[in-house]
Amino acid sequence: MKDNRVLNQISALVDEERTLREERSSGAIGDEGHRRLVEVEVELDQCWDYLRQRRAARAAGLPPENAQVRNPETVERYQQ
Repeated sequence: MKDNRVLNQISALVDEERTLREERSSGAIGDEGHRRLVEVEVELDQCWDYLRQRRAARAAGLPPENAQVRNPETVERYQQ
């Protein structure tokens, strides 16, 4: 996946996350909304990680196509 596609996906997920957080803060979110918010947060972490891998590979003179989307368990253990 090219960087632009990843960035577009990140933008769409950020918009969805913002909407879900607004719904949560107003009390208008149900169980499904809470589950989706968690999914969106994980997907965002995966997208950012993937994009960082691509950029790091490119900076090291390696093909960015070698980057891979890591599983949720891996990206969720990263320190902020």
